[in-house]
Amino acid sequence: MHGTEPHRCSSGSGLRRMDWRWCFVMLASLTGLLAWPAFAEGAPGSPTHTCRVEGMPNELQCGVVKRPLNPAVADGPQIDVHYLVVPAMSRNKHHDAVLLLAGGPGQSAIDLAPAVVPRLSRLNNRRDLVFIDQRGTGLSAPLQCADDSKLPLQESTDPAQQLQRLRQCSETIAKLPYGDMRFFSTTLAMQDFEAVREQLGVPQWNLVGASYGTRAALEYLRQFPQKVRRTVIDGVAPPDMVLPASFATDGQAALDAMFRACEADLRGPAACAKHYPQLRQQWGDLLKRLPMRVTVNHPVTGAAQAFELTRPVLLQMVRGPLYAPALASALPAAIDAAAHGNFAGLMGLSGALGNRKSNKLAMGMHFAVVCAEDVPRIADAAQQPPSDFGQIDVQKYENVCAFWPRGEVPSGFYQLPAAQSPVLVLGGGADPVTPPRHGERVTKALGAKAQHVVVPEGGHGVMGLGCMRDVVVRFITAPTDAQALPQDASCAIKVPRPSVFLPAGTGVKKGRAHD
Repeated sequence: MHGTEPHRCSSGSGLRRMDWRWCFVMLASLTGLLAWPAFAEGAPGSPTHTCRVEGMPNELQCGVVKRPLNPAVADGPQIDVHYLVVPAMSRNKHHDAVLLLAGGPGQSAIDLAPAVVPRLSRLNNRRDLVFIDQRGTGLSAPLQCADDSKLPLQESTDPAQQLQRLRQCSETIAKLPYGDMRFFSTTLAMQDFEAVREQLGVPQWNLVGASYGTRAALEYLRQFPQKVRRTVIDGVAPPDMVLPASFATDGQAALDAMFRACEADLRGPAACAKHYPQLRQQWGDLLKRLPMRVTVNHPVTGAAQAFELTRPVLLQMVRGPLYAPALASALPAAIDAAAHGNFAGLMGLSGALGNRKSNKLAMGMHFAVVCAEDVPRIADAAQQPPSDFGQIDVQKYENVCAFWPRGEVPSGFYQLPAAQSPVLVLGGGADPVTPPRHGERVTKALGAKAQHVVVPEGGHGVMGLGCMRDVVVRFITAPTDAQALPQDASCAIKVPRPSVFLPAGTGVKKGRAHD
């Protein structure tokens, strides 16, 4: 999802967002520049205000619902949960609005609106689209850390300094009026979303969630099954996934698939196997040479900088492009260049998604969720097979969660009851973080009202692909549940893996590396 970043709707709280360059990219989205919209009072009795958002041509509706930070203490600290409504274009609209649930955890849903709305324009003809900044994100009691995107590479990639910055962030957040991070769980956030539904008078949501947004959607379904008409979950991250533990297995599978695709590409002048016949060996040799001193241009400032390239940093540089097959198609050229000392390609690819402003996560909220819902279950997670990625992510999260405040998780959170309404489960076969193995498990648990659709060559998020947009629209607009499922998604099988990227000219210019 790419485009111009939205400008937030505000009722005048004066809160402003700060950006955080997330080193462990979770989800691709859109970019742009933040500004405050102009708005006027809505119709008498309306809970929203008319507002305009840069990058979107029509008037929108902005609203706020006030919620207790701790629902068990109703008269305690309160937070404002902000939301955006994109009204249906037709006057004869359906009242079952479409609710978009953002990824991360830590992504602002409102930030995604300008890129998502055009992709859902057919649904928007007769249904409102609603974007809620989940508590801890955007303007909804944001739990932001300081922006480190312009720090020198040696400093920004050093694990000890990363940990120290996060420790400082947790101490800073704790001083906020709403800074008790124990109350920023998925469960409480979905209760906020239910409060928004009640305020807007929406009889039922059509849920559309991606990445972490799928976990949020499943939790809303668990708590409020009667308030959901249809659900689309794309790139499924279920509550029992144990995020850090699964990263190594799923990342390795996607990397191996990229190598196999290159080795099998034998035909034509642009055949990957012809141009990069030793790709897998080059990768293995590169790992063995680490750590090494390399010089690259800083992805934000553009300044040439030397820093120590370690195994964790290199693996992060490779995993990011695997999220999007179009970017992954350039990995063979980038790995080949790195094997010859030029790391510019890998550095550029690694920042192609993570440096986009709407990909910036509210890291306080991110760790509040993962430290409570995932990390305590690492010891009980299934043994992971050997991987180039090893236990790098597990160690990072365990180190942070050792001091990060964590809330309680309800006993039923990890259980998926049978779905009472149709659920369309989507996945990409080349997804390095939420591959179809998770969607398959969720579909089985949801039962007869769920359908699993896999795009074999799709990456992290497939509902934006041309033919899959049609499938999603047919699913949500079908008049009856019997017509909603099963959907004919045979078009997904035909979506090809992008051809390998070949640099212009006779080869890749070699750069500098210092052992």
